[in-house]
Amino acid sequence: MLEGEIITDADYRAMQKAKALQRYALYRKDAVTVARGVKTVATHDLTKAAGKTLLATGLTTVQGFESWGKRTWDASTMGVYRRQIKAAEAIGDREALAEWMERKEAAAERRHKRLMDLPALAKGAAKVIMGSLAGCVVLTLLVGLFVQLSGSGEFVHVITGVLSAMRWVFTAIAVAWTPFLMALPGFVVLAAYREGRRRGTAPRWLATAAEADMDAAIDETTIARALEALRIPQIAAYLKQGLPLQYLTPARADGRGTHAVLRLPAGVTAEKIARRRADLATGLHRLAKEVWPTTGAEAGILDLWVADKGALAEGAGAYPLLTDGVVDVFKGAPFGKTLRGTPILAPLMERNTICGGMPGQGKSSAARVMMAGAALDPTAELRIWVPDANFDFEAFRPRCSRYAMGAEDEKIEEILHHLRELHAEVQARGELLIRFEVPAVTRELASKNVGLHPLFCLLEEAHVAIQHPVYGAEISKLLVDIVRLGRKRGIHLIVSTQAPTKDSMPRDVTRNCSNGVAFAVGDHVANDALLGQGAYAAGHRATELIPGTDKGTAVVKGFTGERSDIVQVYFLDVARENDQVTPIIERAMCAIEEHGQVPGADRAAPEIEAARDLLEDLDAVLGNDPVPAADVPALLAKYAPGWLPYKRLTGKALREQLAKQHGIKVPSTGNRWPVDPVTVREALAKQATVDLDADEQS
Repeated sequence: MLEGEIITDADYRAMQKAKALQRYALYRKDAVTVARGVKTVATHDLTKAAGKTLLATGLTTVQGFESWGKRTWDASTMGVYRRQIKAAEAIGDREALAEWMERKEAAAERRHKRLMDLPALAKGAAKVIMGSLAGCVVLTLLVGLFVQLSGSGEFVHVITGVLSAMRWVFTAIAVAWTPFLMALPGFVVLAAYREGRRRGTAPRWLATAAEADMDAAIDETTIARALEALRIPQIAAYLKQGLPLQYLTPARADGRGTHAVLRLPAGVTAEKIARRRADLATGLHRLAKEVWPTTGAEAGILDLWVADKGALAEGAGAYPLLTDGVVDVFKGAPFGKTLRGTPILAPLMERNTICGGMPGQGKSSAARVMMAGAALDPTAELRIWVPDANFDFEAFRPRCSRYAMGAEDEKIEEILHHLRELHAEVQARGELLIRFEVPAVTRELASKNVGLHPLFCLLEEAHVAIQHPVYGAEISKLLVDIVRLGRKRGIHLIVSTQAPTKDSMPRDVTRNCSNGVAFAVGDHVANDALLGQGAYAAGHRATELIPGTDKGTAVVKGFTGERSDIVQVYFLDVARENDQVTPIIERAMCAIEEHGQVPGADRAAPEIEAARDLLEDLDAVLGNDPVPAADVPALLAKYAPGWLPYKRLTGKALREQLAKQHGIKVPSTGNRWPVDPVTVREALAKQATVDLDADEQS
């Protein structure tokens, strides 16, 4: 018996519809779950990376096959020569056109000769093969005959053994041939992928995070694309025609990077590229300081050096004489490394050096490195003058026979007296050279303690001393004479300055400094002052150094056989927590202990005349009648010929000084401005009374 309920057709249809809706809801829920799962998987970073990798790999492989096709086409049609000929025609270079036409004809002749030689080559190969087979047969027969006659075996066994060996070889080849044929497509695809990586370019949107730090190979294609990305119209139009850039030196490994020299399209100068160095660096996937575009032999020739990624991060590295070693100044002193990683020495003897650049770029550090090298030669004497409140060279004080530091007038005056002493020594050394009958100081003379030892002098922040209102003119004149005459007499002067302009540095000083060290400078005037006249126009430009980015990097002249070099200079720290100079100076002092003292320290420093009292000197030179102010400076200069301020004094300056310092107002009687001796003596008596009261109170 079954229990049930009779329902109407409408109820049945409603019930069926409800079940269907429930079933559809479950289907919809499952579909949403699957869709969400698919979306999660599809949008996951790993999926994106895998997809990009797969697409990039496929595209790179296709580009590899494309590259092979282009190269095959170029080889069969001499496309390389045709493009170079077209490029030479486009820029109107007749010499290059003739050269490439000649190369094309020579290549065609060589190809024709190879084709004509093919039958003879095939015939020769056939002869070699047939001869080899005949030789093997004869050798086998002879060996079998020898075995048979000697009784060591049977002739048949030898033949059988040879046939068995041949059967084994053919079997082995057959066994290996099948896997090789199966793997061959994979090898071809792998080779095509490598070709595509080398010559193709994947779209930027296919790059994955894992490839962000990968080093990009620098070759002719990479350089051309980087130049094209600069959007310079002439380059873009040139490359749009399908013309290749002309490489005078193809991209090749050079030290810590890649070097190439190329001719730019007409209307584009290398200087224009150099000014956009940072933009060029992005196209080469490098930091700005890792890319060095300079002007080659012509304005339109780009000399490009690109560092390997991260190769310049360590700079020049540690100073090589930090813990041990000495220096022979006649051979040079460690200075730094070229960008290519080659250590470079600073030539010292028979040289003068000018070092400059913007503040904070390393000029003082460069001077410190050169003086540290000189300090490690026990026969050398050091003198350092710093007309500024500066701690950079305090560690050198024990090693120096003369040292002055400070921006006060008294310190500038002390520097002046030291330069006078040095000027006199230049003349004395000239007489010694005449006595020893030699044109210049030699190592032998320098070691004999006859007064011709190497003498290294540094004037740091030279522009401060040269532009001093009272002593600057004489300091400037002394510097000119010293750099002109001191070179052959064993005196090396290093002049360091921030602003090598015509006002801050005499031109005759810059012209006589054969060593030039230029850190980042602001204009071509400073550039040529440091590197020589015409250096900027010739492409030797410290203006292309970027302040801050290229800190510690300088363009130097006179250090090697090259017109200029870009050098990363060693750094010696003088900070208290990491003092690297003091141990070097202590080691240098130990090296000269056998001499008993620092070279040159046995000579007393020049005496500096005490400050003079203007009123007392006026009392001495003035008689009983008033004297026109314009005539008084000559009387004072004659009375105290060694006092430099009187040599520079004028009548107007005298009136101003009397009014400002002593309260004496000179009247303009008849526009003669007479200085009354009575007024001067009254002021002098008043000054004496004030001084006496001050002494009694003290």
